Amino acid sequence: MSVVGFDVGFLNCYVAVARAGGIETVANEYSDRCTPACVSFGPRNRSIGAAAKSQVVTNCKNTVQGFKKFHGRAFSDPYVQSLKENMLTRNKLPCLSIGFLLKVMYMEEEKVFSIEQVTAMLLTKLKETAENALKKPVADCVVSVPCYYTDAERRSVVDAAQIAGLNCLRLMNETTAVALAYGIYKQDLPAPEEKARNVVFVDLGHSGYQTSVCAFNKGKLKVLATACDPLLGGKDFDEVVVKHFCEEFGKKYKLDVKSKPRALVRLYQESEKLKKLMSANSSDLPLNIECFMNDIDVTGKMNRAQFEEMCADILARVEPPLQSLLEQAKLKKEDIYAVEIVGGASRIPAVKERISKFFGKELSTTLNADEAVARGCALQCAILSPAFKVREFSITDAVPYPISLKWHSAAEDGVSDCEVFPKNHAAPFSKVLTFYRKEPFSLEAYYSSPNELPYPDPTIGQFMIQKVVPQASGESSKVKVKVRVNIHGIFSVSSASLVEVQKSDEAEEPMETEQAADKDGEVSKMQTDQDEQLTQGEAQKETEEKTPRESEEMEVRSQIKTKVLELPIENNPQWQLANDMLNLFVENEGKMIMQDKLEKERNDAKNNVEEYVYEMRDKLHGMLEKFVSETDRDVLSLKLEDTENWLYEDGEDQPKQVYIDKLAELKKLGQPIQDRYAESEERPKAFDELGKQIQQYMKFIEAYKMKDEQYDHLDEADVNKVDKLNNDAMIWMNSAMNQQSKQSLAVDPSVKVKDIKAKTRELFGACNPIVTKPKPKVELPKEETPAEQNGPVDGQEKPQEAAADKGTTEAAGNPASETTESKPDMDLD
Repeated sequence: MSVVGFDVGFLNCYVAVARAGGIETVANEYSDRCTPACVSFGPRNRSIGAAAKSQVVTNCKNTVQGFKKFHGRAFSDPYVQSLKENMLTRNKLPCLSIGFLLKVMYMEEEKVFSIEQVTAMLLTKLKETAENALKKPVADCVVSVPCYYTDAERRSVVDAAQIAGLNCLRLMNETTAVALAYGIYKQDLPAPEEKARNVVFVDLGHSGYQTSVCAFNKGKLKVLATACDPLLGGKDFDEVVVKHFCEEFGKKYKLDVKSKPRALVRLYQESEKLKKLMSANSSDLPLNIECFMNDIDVTGKMNRAQFEEMCADILARVEPPLQSLLEQAKLKKEDIYAVEIVGGASRIPAVKERISKFFGKELSTTLNADEAVARGCALQCAILSPAFKVREFSITDAVPYPISLKWHSAAEDGVSDCEVFPKNHAAPFSKVLTFYRKEPFSLEAYYSSPNELPYPDPTIGQFMIQKVVPQASGESSKVKVKVRVNIHGIFSVSSASLVEVQKSDEAEEPMETEQAADKDGEVSKMQTDQDEQLTQGEAQKETEEKTPRESEEMEVRSQIKTKVLELPIENNPQWQLANDMLNLFVENEGKMIMQDKLEKERNDAKNNVEEYVYEMRDKLHGMLEKFVSETDRDVLSLKLEDTENWLYEDGEDQPKQVYIDKLAELKKLGQPIQDRYAESEERPKAFDELGKQIQQYMKFIEAYKMKDEQYDHLDEADVNKVDKLNNDAMIWMNSAMNQQSKQSLAVDPSVKVKDIKAKTRELFGACNPIVTKPKPKVELPKEETPAEQNGPVDGQEKPQEAAADKGTTEAAGNPASETTESKPDMDLD
């Protein structure tokens, strides 16, 4: 079973796998552990990762990156509208059913893809990287998401993983993954009964700023609070640099940079490099771009002081989430044990300085800033997988936003509501609510603090509880509804049951029923009852820890029985792909994977032709020069030149079979030449082996004639046979060598290596059985009555007999007899 963690970032992705040696971040086909989150569409196939990033400039309109921010969002979303004029997102169009789609040219046709499909393409690439590292198929995985993702965004990512053929065991908050990677290896954590160690984690990435404070005990991690700024990231610092140079180049060179997408892309790339250099150097640094626009070379410079001055407004946004974090967790700065920073943008000196100043302590950088999230995800996957034995470590996450339920009520102006999961409530978690109803009813889940959401719609979804009927007496039925925030951080109404009251003729004694723990094992030990006095069928609502699906729950009071019946639930989440749409996307992804594979094979076939052309051209005037005649060389050289011209003209875009046929055509002329070269290299070795064989048998015949005792048992006729075969082989070898020496290297050899090897095997097969024939065994005469042995026989002792007959041993005067007798029996461990 595979154990894989995927850190799917806004700009870059990382893949970590669990192996016997521990967690390892694996490299892609470019030997780089970082894979760009980029997908490019071409006339024949898709490019994903590094290959796609190289096309950002050349194929700008059909290359998408930074699409992670569009999960679960509709085209009308204000955030989408604010970005739709961006160079890489301006080709978006609305679609009422599944949000908005990306419009690109693929396979020379205009195609539209959902955000789930594009993310699935990226996950397919990461899955392939993991499979190449593990040398086995990958299915189970843990995928990272920002801690501020809402229900809709999380559902969108789960759908994307399903399209990619992955079984996502958990969507893990990025800061929680970092906390796991930090805490699981710590040997000095306080015991469970001691005061927890509080550690703050700050993750400033390319497009998001997340913070969390976690309490650590031995084998336990609990997220106390999270705070974030989803719109702050390294990209904002890039924007400042880009804006500065757009203005400077406009004044200095009269260039409107924003009018040319390719020029703007190049400026973004160079600005990002400059930003990274300024993190390490405080002196003036140059920015030079050749042939930037209209064949004009541009140049500029900037230093760290200027950069920090321009970014003052952005840097001021670093502290508020940290302040919010401490307020939510009800902690003081003195309560914080350490502050761990990760994320690419956390390397900016001004950012580190502000965070350090806020907490009044040195920042900790014990984790890899780029790979910590992927490693934490892989660790979580290893914990969830039965394939690996991992140190026990429980992880309790937090609900990022308060979740409430509302329902129609005749009593309270038509609507009642209640907060089910407050902000920073433990997750995963289940609660059971009890309603009194006579008919089916619906619950609407929503985020009760819409101002905190980085998302325009606070609605989570509607859940219809069906087949609710009144009691036989006409009274309202008791309906228990289990609501849950699951391991992905997604809210759901997981089950509902109707409690039927049946009157019994027989009086029974009251008995207590055992209250079972939640089957998922993740419910708090605390039991809370919330009673609200409602009228006509909504008299009570409880929040309690109970088994959600008891097949036969008996509450026996005086002469009353209760029976629990499961009720169907109709789930209508705010955002989730329909099953038929999901199946269609899975099928389309499979077709695109196959198309990519076919295109790779076609390109490989084309490259093989091109490689053969260049290789043979060099060798014809080098190592193969002696093995080809002048005429044949001219013919082959002309053919190679024609093929090269064809490759860059008509052969630029041909089916795979055409390239295979073209290579076969070239090899028909070139292979005989290469074969002659190979024969000339191998022939001396083959003759040498045969010569050694002949020499060995000549020595054997000479030894036999000298009456060597070793061979005196052999028959003379057999020896003569060896002599004859050996002489024939020598004559054949000398003849073949003489004939080959007179022949030109440019023609096929008169004797081939395979013939020489066959002659060697033939000689060995005929002579070796005679030469190695063993001497006949001489049987010793058998004694009728074997004499009794008191001592060693044939120089060997029989220790068991010697130990059994101690008297004989003592009589022989063995000086070690006393020692032998006093040794105790030994048991081998």
